[in-house]
Amino acid sequence: MYRLVGTDGGRYYSWSIQPGEHTIGRGKGADFVVADGTVSKNHAVIALAADGEKLYVIDQGSKNGTLVNGVRITERTELKERDSVIFGQAEFRICVGDEGAVASSSMGTPQTTRLAENDPEKSVFLSINEALQPLPSKVADLPQVLPTLFEMAKMLVLPGPQEEMLGNALGLVNKVIPAERLAILTRAEEGDELITKGCVLPGGKDPGGFSLSRTVAEEILNQKSSMLIDPHDDPRFARQESIIRSDIGSAMAVPLFDGGVVLGILYVDTTNPLHRYNNDYLRLLATFGNLIASRLLNYELMRERQEKEVFAAELRRASMIQRNLLTKKIPELEGYKIHAFQEQCRMVGGDLYDMARLPDGRLVFVVADVSGKGMGGALLMANILASFRILYEDSSFALCRILKQVSQQLFNYSAPEDFATVFVGVIDPVKHELCFVNAGHNPALLVRRDGTLTLLEASGTMIGAFVFSDWQEETVRLESGDLVFVFSDGVVEADKDGKHYGDERLERFVRSHREDAPAALVDHIMSDIMEFAAGSARSDDITMLAVKRD
Repeated sequence: MYRLVGTDGGRYYSWSIQPGEHTIGRGKGADFVVADGTVSKNHAVIALAADGEKLYVIDQGSKNGTLVNGVRITERTELKERDSVIFGQAEFRICVGDEGAVASSSMGTPQTTRLAENDPEKSVFLSINEALQPLPSKVADLPQVLPTLFEMAKMLVLPGPQEEMLGNALGLVNKVIPAERLAILTRAEEGDELITKGCVLPGGKDPGGFSLSRTVAEEILNQKSSMLIDPHDDPRFARQESIIRSDIGSAMAVPLFDGGVVLGILYVDTTNPLHRYNNDYLRLLATFGNLIASRLLNYELMRERQEKEVFAAELRRASMIQRNLLTKKIPELEGYKIHAFQEQCRMVGGDLYDMARLPDGRLVFVVADVSGKGMGGALLMANILASFRILYEDSSFALCRILKQVSQQLFNYSAPEDFATVFVGVIDPVKHELCFVNAGHNPALLVRRDGTLTLLEASGTMIGAFVFSDWQEETVRLESGDLVFVFSDGVVEADKDGKHYGDERLERFVRSHREDAPAALVDHIMSDIMEFAAGSARSDDITMLAVKRD
């Protein structure tokens, strides 16, 4: 009988595989549910032939892939006993018979180590620095010690799933330290519980059945102390009030310690009255614990790197989606030239611009700056953009009414700190009029052909901040050669040694380049900003939109 045994880092899983196909994934409808964020809802299929001989795994196009013995698979792959299978970052192995059945007493449930209040009277605590002193020659010269330490040291460089590594490590410890029970315990991600991450138990006993003294656990984890328990002289053991188990002969525990970080506890005990642990055994166990901790830390660093890689991939995807949301082709408007530009300070941002022809032939354009940056700002940006685009189709498009609807949507379905400043305008190419509303945004610049500059200032507050609205629609006539320039605050707040590019510099620059075509004007402004900032890191997105009447 084949079994699939493994862990996602917080839970153990052990499933018996029957003939037929079995789905594996994070979704509730999967036959084998792996509750880990790196596992897809429908990740893979395990298939066992009707005769129970041939076992296969098929990846279902999962996002993070399926690996067999470290190699990502793309087609139906046969599995053998002891093969490693990784779904996302959840690590499993293929077992035969009852092997691996002790991995979990409750399928998919974290195995919690109970913390009892009983404390040992005859325990000995030793600091980890003392426990890691060189081994006495009488211990180091034992035939199995050095070869076993060398085997343990190989784990620092050899690849393989964490669950398999922990099992092998406990087996190596057991070669030189007589013990019936060996376990590796780590802190839970939340709370102060301990989780059984690896164990060797007699008779298929429950790996979550430990009961460790809370005081002992805190001493090991917080004070970096090792512990030796000899219960023969402790009267509470006679009353079966053991801190660990009533029939142990002796027990030891050491911190899994690397680089000043305690990752967990390595614990062993024995029921054999002929085996009495002493300080020499404790030092040997501490040495093993130090090697195991180094490998565990490598796994943590690898997991962090993989998570960063996954996040970076998601961020690149989000950035591409956001770029695709922006207008790619500027609508043509007879008698006008229009150009828009955006550069984000991060891969995703909260600035947006948009343009569209209304049903009556007028051109609407929007420039907005959403509160916050990064993914949060990008999500708000997408929400606002979608809301505006739905309303463009309104045959009775009216600026204040449309702005109120978008603001109400944002107010109803976002946090109090989520809002946006908006400049929205409508150009009538017949009347050559610009109707606009400035909702808390930077004043747009209206530069006449003769150089006269007018600020199109805010007539109301930002959208999404309050349930009420008091915006006023304003109208200006556009003559031949007139220029309207709308921008986000990333332009004027470009920084160099604490000094901003500023509104005055922008106004002077736009006035002096008012005869440029909109595309050339935007390019020149961006060059001037780059020259001003002189390589300083930008802290905000830059968005510009220029409209010029021929």
